[in-house]
Amino acid sequence: MRNWLLRAIFTSGLLLLTLNATAQVVPSSQASELKNRFRIDHMVDELTLFVQRDYGSAPVIIVLPDGSKWYVSRHPESVQWVDGLSGDIITIKSPMPGPWQLLGKVAKGSKIDKVSKLGIEVDPMPQPLYQGERIKVTAKLLGDEQRMRMPGLDYLVDWTAKFISEHRPGDENFAAGTLIVGSYKDNGEGLDGAPDDGIFTADINLNQPWGHYRFLVSAKNNTFSREVGGDIVLLPMPVSLSVIAPEDHLKGRWQVEVIVDDEQLQLANTHFEFELVGPAGLQLTLPVQSVTDKRMQLTLPQVSEFGSYRIKGIAAATSVSGREVLLTLPEKFFNLVPPPEPPPTAEELAAIAAKKAAIAEAKAKDDAMFWIVTVNLSLLVLGTLALLVWRKRQNLKQALAVTAARLEEERAKEIGPTLDEIDLTMPEEDDLKGAEPEKS
Repeated sequence: MRNWLLRAIFTSGLLLLTLNATAQVVPSSQASELKNRFRIDHMVDELTLFVQRDYGSAPVIIVLPDGSKWYVSRHPESVQWVDGLSGDIITIKSPMPGPWQLLGKVAKGSKIDKVSKLGIEVDPMPQPLYQGERIKVTAKLLGDEQRMRMPGLDYLVDWTAKFISEHRPGDENFAAGTLIVGSYKDNGEGLDGAPDDGIFTADINLNQPWGHYRFLVSAKNNTFSREVGGDIVLLPMPVSLSVIAPEDHLKGRWQVEVIVDDEQLQLANTHFEFELVGPAGLQLTLPVQSVTDKRMQLTLPQVSEFGSYRIKGIAAATSVSGREVLLTLPEKFFNLVPPPEPPPTAEELAAIAAKKAAIAEAKAKDDAMFWIVTVNLSLLVLGTLALLVWRKRQNLKQALAVTAARLEEERAKEIGPTLDEIDLTMPEEDDLKGAEPEKS
């Protein structure tokens, strides 16, 4: 009874909106006219809101029935919120019953999906799988058993595909462990048919060790996590290639030997297309429309440019069980190299030796001349520097001598005559008489 009520309340094509505390059922396209209001029933234990906004706008603000507000950066721990460029995914546990409202740039004409039960639906893997096979399998995110579809949902949910080895003895994947082999995308690229249609298409890399695996697909973000798994068998590549080189690499034709496992593929319904890629922009397509024998040899076109060549191929076949398979074959390589030159004759060796001797002699002369010039220039520079230093010292010595003589002369003038210059002898008697003053 409770599940029936939940499905009735949260049908993905309708919004439950309230106006003046009265519940009203309206088409989802009218959400913008009713200011993005909706009502939550008291019987709901948990729900997830999928809100589509204008691209690049800020996350919405949630107004609760009691008037309080939640933001992407501020909300209770019981609320899990993932925001992207074009939408929000909000999981609420034990929501408050009553009228709720969203504030923000909710995309015009979009719907606000209220989901009480989230799950994923994954297409089963075809069996058996082959190494190198290209497969198209899809998955869906379900809300209350309905496919969820919202622009930008591809960026809000992270899908991961894993192979988990069952460690069976004899399998190539015995020690492989867990391998991440791809993801599911809803972006309209690769094998995905259309973007944002709610159908996520797998991009699985089957170039893995063959053996028994547990296939696990998970879809998660910060608000939820769901997983679906199953057992699969990955078989070895049912086609093998090998390159056969001609005896004369320059004039012969290279070949590719193709071996088909006729216990896995129907020869009559197996077709190949090879591509030869080489130097100088070489790119040739080589189709093989019919296969009559499980072992055949394909002769490649004549190649003459020296360099590396690569052989790529695909096989479109039907398995013995009737399943259509498309295989990407392992690439093969070969190199076309010029033949080795014949050994030189005695005269050529003598000429080479003479040439090397002449080169060595010329180099020795050049080295000797270099060192002679270098030594002479060094001596000239050193001699010039020594002469300049000597002349500078002589000039300095003369200047000091002149300065000392001038200082001595000035000092003599300041202190008067020395004792050696004073006349200490007594004057003669005649001199004294002559010096007496005349009497009057």
